[in-house]
Amino acid sequence: MIDIVKSASRRAGGIPALAELLGVSRQALYQWRRVPADKVQALVRATGLSPQALRPDLHGGGDSTGTGTRYEDDVPAWAIEQAGHLRHGRFDRLDVANLCEEIDDLASRHKDEIESRLTILLVHLLKLSVQPEKRAPSWDATILEQRARIARRLARAPSLRGYPAQVLVEEYDIARRKAALETGLPLGLFPVACPFAIDDVLDLDFVPGPSRNPA
Repeated sequence: MIDIVKSASRRAGGIPALAELLGVSRQALYQWRRVPADKVQALVRATGLSPQALRPDLHGGGDSTGTGTRYEDDVPAWAIEQAGHLRHGRFDRLDVANLCEEIDDLASRHKDEIESRLTILLVHLLKLSVQPEKRAPSWDATILEQRARIARRLARAPSLRGYPAQVLVEEYDIARRKAALETGLPLGLFPVACPFAIDDVLDLDFVPGPSRNPA
């Protein structure tokens, strides 16, 4: 959670109270990378914090970054300008705060992609294990695509090679529930603990055998 939201929550009486005042979920507050422009005035009224403190880029007297294009107005144009400043050594014109956020977000986006693809992959492995008679080329294609794209992401980001194993339990729980919904089968038919080792999950040639879990 960003510092300004922590400060606002203390003034509002806590995260639940602040979320209710703003009409957003608690989770949304934790996910904010900056205060949304349409929530600034509500936060001012609720906490007494100044607009300048909440969004200095919007209420600090114009474009304080010197970039020409503000981050919140046009991210692609902003990124191109920032790259130009870096290439030509115009470091005094860099929007440092937003550059730092984008770099932080880059790692998060890689992890989010791995999590999403791992869940899809696990769903299809579970469906294959409980309904082998319904195996279709589309299932095989989905499994192949998810494995190949996870492998590509890990090749480009070697520091994340251990990440699929780290999130396997969490993603399996989601996949188990999704598989039950997609097949219309009872949730109890699917093992509570992941029946696949992570190496098998990511192995291009691995195909699960029929589930031994009783209906």
